[in-house]
Amino acid sequence: MRYFQDVGLLIMLCMLSLIFTQADGAFVFSFLLCVSFCCFCYVADSRLLPCFLGIAYAAAACFFQSLLFFFPPAVYALLYVHPYIPLLCAGGLYLWRLKALLGISGSFFWFEVFGLVLAFVLWRNASAFERLSKESVKMQDDSREHSLLLAERNKTLLANQDYEIYTATLKERNRIAREIHDNVGHILSRSILMVGALKVVGGEEAIRPMLENLDASLNSAMDSIRSSVHDLHEESIDLEQSIRSLIRGFSFCSADLEYDMGTELPPEVKYCFISITKEALSNIMRHSNAQHVQILMREHPALYQLCIEDNGTRLKRNAGGLGLTNMQERVQTLGGNIQITASRGFRIFITVPKK
Repeated sequence: MRYFQDVGLLIMLCMLSLIFTQADGAFVFSFLLCVSFCCFCYVADSRLLPCFLGIAYAAAACFFQSLLFFFPPAVYALLYVHPYIPLLCAGGLYLWRLKALLGISGSFFWFEVFGLVLAFVLWRNASAFERLSKESVKMQDDSREHSLLLAERNKTLLANQDYEIYTATLKERNRIAREIHDNVGHILSRSILMVGALKVVGGEEAIRPMLENLDASLNSAMDSIRSSVHDLHEESIDLEQSIRSLIRGFSFCSADLEYDMGTELPPEVKYCFISITKEALSNIMRHSNAQHVQILMREHPALYQLCIEDNGTRLKRNAGGLGLTNMQERVQTLGGNIQITASRGFRIFITVPKK
């Protein structure tokens, strides 16, 4: 579009050459030939043919003086195709036709020189604009590529955080299972064997009912321990205990937990709430001057709710930081909503719908 604007401006300027001549058939033919040549240079696929036509146009202008009236637009079109040939053509033409141009009018000569200079200036500006446009597009593409790369790395970080939580849960589960099996399990097994021996050896009928009850109680306890060890899998992570463990390790200020949720929660919701609580407490230590933190976890019939708020007055926290961005992506992955406000302290309010 800029090409046609510049060519149109130069053609309008060349129409002022009617001051030095009259609008005869040769003038109209030169006008139509110039417009056709400029359009052809714009749509041409190769540079070779427009260059040959431009040289032919310049050579014809040496013999048909009416073509000189519209020479500046033709020079601009040739500059659009190739930046050097038009300069050679224009220089050679004016050296050849200098005497004839001065014969028409000295004013016309300087008018044509002004047209050529204007054509060159317009071409330089158009070239600079096109170069800047390409650089802008390239910068936008690079920025988009970097954004996609950062988003991919951010997803990898979130996955690594989930894996760390899972690994810690698995390690703690195995530790508890070993302790139960090696300590409590062996004690109960030995007690069951001892009670069985007393039932066989003891002859007094008065203590037999007591031994039977003790044997049943020990076997029931043993079955319960076996069931507990068997149920120590990743879904059995205790969300409340995990959050309270985070609070116990949080020494920056006082923190309270109001927990009103069931025990059967999806693992992804547990991981999400644990990670967000950990990130929120970390942000409070780094950016806040809060004296108290309140954490609320509540289960509703249709959704899970998490609210973390403090009473800090230093509210200059970057809402576009990586930590808060991770929170938003975690909640969006579960189809939930997150609201972050900083009116009276800093508040993170999250709702996750039940599936």
